Amino acid sequence: MIDFKALSNKYGTPLYVYDFNKISEQYDALKKAFSGRKSLISYAVKANSNLSVISHLAKLGSGADCVSIGEVKRALLAGIPKYKIIFSGVGKRDDEIEEALKEDILLLNLESEAEMERVEMIAAKLGKEARISIRVNPNIDPKTHPYISTGLHENKFGVDLETAKRMYVKAHNSNHLDPVGIHFHIGSQLTELDPIKEAAGIVADLVRSLKAIKIDIKFFDVGGGLGIVYDDETTIEPYDYAQAIFSTLYGLDLTIICEPGRFMVGNSGYFLSKVLYEKVNEGKRFVIVDGAMNDLLRPSLYNAYHKVEVVGKEGNESEADIVGPVCESGDFFAKSRMLPPTEHNDLVVVYSAGAYGFVMASNYNTRPRPAEVAILDGKDHCIRQRETFEDLIKLETMCL
Repeated sequence: MIDFKALSNKYGTPLYVYDFNKISEQYDALKKAFSGRKSLISYAVKANSNLSVISHLAKLGSGADCVSIGEVKRALLAGIPKYKIIFSGVGKRDDEIEEALKEDILLLNLESEAEMERVEMIAAKLGKEARISIRVNPNIDPKTHPYISTGLHENKFGVDLETAKRMYVKAHNSNHLDPVGIHFHIGSQLTELDPIKEAAGIVADLVRSLKAIKIDIKFFDVGGGLGIVYDDETTIEPYDYAQAIFSTLYGLDLTIICEPGRFMVGNSGYFLSKVLYEKVNEGKRFVIVDGAMNDLLRPSLYNAYHKVEVVGKEGNESEADIVGPVCESGDFFAKSRMLPPTEHNDLVVVYSAGAYGFVMASNYNTRPRPAEVAILDGKDHCIRQRETFEDLIKLETMCL
């Protein structure tokens, strides 16, 4: 058990805490599920990009799925081998493409014909052959939140099947492009297996048609998106996930790439915040805490549910909203929850905060971002210091 009170006393609040042993368990479960075929687990760095998190996964054997050159640099710095790094994303700048090619990472995942033209041009300028995959949009409804749905034609991601075929033929005939992979990712927080299997089947059929015209695809990238339990979700078991994908790949000798993010770190993380005071407006109860939407945005952005606990408190529960100090009505962590009476300095724990928590934090209202702490084998380690006011203004100048 993690002693949240001791950590809050030692490091202050608001505070992020990550259970690294839990991260290891999640990685091992997924790696074992895919052990029946050649595979690479490439952690989606955008979920939690702390260097210590990436380094921990690197030591387990993970690769990295990156969506900016900054994330590529983080992955390299944290010890991910370059041959295990993928650079994805809808919009890559020329300088990002050039740097990625110079780093000689595994491949660039492309999302449009226009992007492929830029990569070909830059590779030619450098005298290189760019290893690429193309993100195929299979037009499958992932049945998840619309903001994290990516597999429909109405979404900005990937290309349709006919465009993909045309791009592969052009890349195959280019002196500066090497089409080694194919990619799809239909969304995040996926809790139903059928859409994943259907999408994999569509993309596997495309691979067969490409191989028939001598385009040798080596990597079958299934993206990420496996859901986790925030409330009462029924999630997909890693074994069932892998078997569903395997079932679509008959007759194909491919290395499967899986890009988990939330699955890897989501339930390893906790957000700690202390009660400032309570107030009641016309019978409406509010528990006001020192954390805010700038620290953990998911409830405000997605109306996302997170389990919340007041540590060590009992008593007659009543309905309350847990809210922060930011001057926005959207500044809340939970609404209409049954909570015991709270007092100043009581500790509130927000669960399942390891993914898309700190990475989406901001300095809105000139609020320093929280510290981050790792727990490994029962010992705590500060892996990011709390920001100070001086950190917030150090890049600013007063020109008048």
